[in-house]
Amino acid sequence: QVQLVESGGGLVQAGGSLRLSCAASGLDFSNYAMGWFRQAPGKERDFVAAINWKGDTTSYAGSVKGRFTVSRDNAANTVFLQMNSLKPEDTAVYYCAADHLPLRVVVGTTTADFGSWGQGTQVTVSS
Repeated sequence: QVQLVESGGGLVQAGGSLRLSCAASGLDFSNYAMGWFRQAPGKERDFVAAINWKGDTTSYAGSVKGRFTVSRDNAANTVFLQMNSLKPEDTAVYYCAADHLPLRVVVGTTTADFGSWGQGTQVTVSS
């Protein structure tokens, strides 16, 4: 049973930073691409960032490129999302997700590319 547990969310002022973590268990973590998505109230779940299984390829949504950084520590079975220069429009529940399949070459950017999800962590950015 795959389990993904996010942490690190909270309330921060605009311009501030947060670092989200996602601890994974129940899968061979180092073989799976990992992604971050977010969902604001009344909106769809949107792609934020993803990293391939080796950690050498990343992908970002245009709205966060240059501000957010995704990384992973395969020895610790953990993926991170460093969020800098936060804006009120970044307010959402942030979800960690694991790829459907292991060792895929292409990094997925849609919810359909990911098969396991965490419960989410709330990020609130005040203006």
